[in-house]
Amino acid sequence: MEAIEDIVIVGAGLAGLATALGLHRKGIKCLILEASPELRASGFGFTMWTNAWRAMDALGIGDKLREHHVLGERLTILSTSGKTLSDDRISGVQGKSGFIEFRCVKRDLLLKTLKDELPTDTIRYSSKIVSIEKDGNLKLLHLVDGSIIKAKVLIGCDGVNSAVAKYLGLKKLSYSGRMATRGLTEYESEHCFKPGFLQIIGGGHRTGIIPCSKKSVYWFLTWIASEENKNVDESIEKMKDYVIRNLKNANVSEETIELIIQSEMGNVVSTPLKYRSPFSLLFAKITEDNVCVAGDALHATTPEIGQGGCMALEDSVVLARCLGEALLGSKKGGDGEYERIEGALKTFAKERRWRSIKLITLSYIVGFIQQCADPFMSFLRERLLTRLIANIYKNFPIYDCGML
Repeated sequence: MEAIEDIVIVGAGLAGLATALGLHRKGIKCLILEASPELRASGFGFTMWTNAWRAMDALGIGDKLREHHVLGERLTILSTSGKTLSDDRISGVQGKSGFIEFRCVKRDLLLKTLKDELPTDTIRYSSKIVSIEKDGNLKLLHLVDGSIIKAKVLIGCDGVNSAVAKYLGLKKLSYSGRMATRGLTEYESEHCFKPGFLQIIGGGHRTGIIPCSKKSVYWFLTWIASEENKNVDESIEKMKDYVIRNLKNANVSEETIELIIQSEMGNVVSTPLKYRSPFSLLFAKITEDNVCVAGDALHATTPEIGQGGCMALEDSVVLARCLGEALLGSKKGGDGEYERIEGALKTFAKERRWRSIKLITLSYIVGFIQQCADPFMSFLRERLLTRLIANIYKNFPIYDCGML
């Protein structure tokens, strides 16, 4: 059987749901194809900075999420020796174009909030794409169940292993040599951690502790993969032991150790940190005809500056605005619609290309500085480079993607 849809979005992750909501706010219907049988909410938390909150306000969900998440007050970076390398006030500080806002948002709540704002028939689950073909001005999507969908517009929001990115010819992701594990601890009563973003760096590791609410705390550990730690992700127990050993070496409080012991972790206890080469994006086909990519499918990056989710939200607002101008103008439908769609996607690609390159490049550089175990680099990090890192954290989010 074949069905024709105006706009098909591949992937019901953050970028896919947010783009669908942006289009819905514009009065444009779309269909999301999700390979999984249900909404996936692994990963536990997103660090959301000013640019993300501006995008969520544009989508109409900002205040719904603010009421569930505490405002982060400080960005504190410590060395594993216990030395304070940087300690800056973040939220409420006047930046280049307004006040900085930082909160850690629970991933499942964010995705559910986006989904609940969409019409009930927007997402089609268990719908994995096996191939994409061109059929005149349409794209033919062959699904694993044998069905075929024809799309006037195809948007790939299908993450780091994007089938749409592969169709466009984007190069495979590169491995950074680093791994990450994440967890979330829910408390019955209020926890003792101060609202903010605490990082501990050194010895090839980076640990982050960020309260989401008064009763929940998100944490992560990233490390350089080596023979010494290659089996730590065999089980949740081994992974927790590895995290605790590193934190004990950093002389953290007993409350922090208990945070890890009591935390919930996903079935996949660690993931390799991959990124799209920024050099490949210089001339890559972000869009072709009526096809484009957004979110991780476009700018997969290592997480060191906490901007992957923020950028996905920026993408969604820009893309919905571009498509809205093409599809809702005085020439809706009829002659020239395909050309207007193609032009809208080119506008999106032009607006997002260089910011995507900047994100990936800065994330990789910050990750290298934070986790390099070389003694000379450690010396530079503790005396000079951490201030540079703190400024990147505060300045990159000062960006306004605009309204729908």
